[in-house]
Amino acid sequence: MKRRDRRVQALAAALALVMAAATAYALTGRDERQAPAARQAEIAARGRQVMPFDLERTTHRFTASATGGVQRVTSDDPADTGQIRLVREHLAGEAARFGKGDYGDPASIHGGRMPGLRELERGHDRIGIGYAELPAGATITYTTTDPSLVKALHAWFDAQVTDHGRHAEHG
Repeated sequence: MKRRDRRVQALAAALALVMAAATAYALTGRDERQAPAARQAEIAARGRQVMPFDLERTTHRFTASATGGVQRVTSDDPADTGQIRLVREHLAGEAARFGKGDYGDPASIHGGRMPGLRELERGHDRIGIGYAELPAGATITYTTTDPSLVKALHAWFDAQVTDHGRHAEHG
């Protein structure tokens, strides 16, 4: 292969990467070129403005299901009554807001183009939102028969796990 041909191929490959990153940003609002650690630090800082509990002392678990999924936040120390109280207060409030289509808190943490977010806001009246306390925290259960909303919930869960890094996991 000629040197010029290799340069053209290399340039084409670089251009394709730039276009893929730009397309990902346009679709998700997330800069896929940003280092995951930098994005996670940014999310943690924003999260401290919204979530009253300590991310370093709690864990988010997102479990997808055929009809939606479950968001669970628990204190890493089951005896930490302060963190448990803060988790419960926060999730109870979030469940009430989500039931009204208000996903402003996740948008302020993850950005307005967070995967699934707009669909959840628009379809909130077709999503059952349930809150329940656990011994070490609380859960929000999301239930719908609308396949597009199930897909949006799963995308929303995946984005949260990615963005929260070590503070979150799939169930």
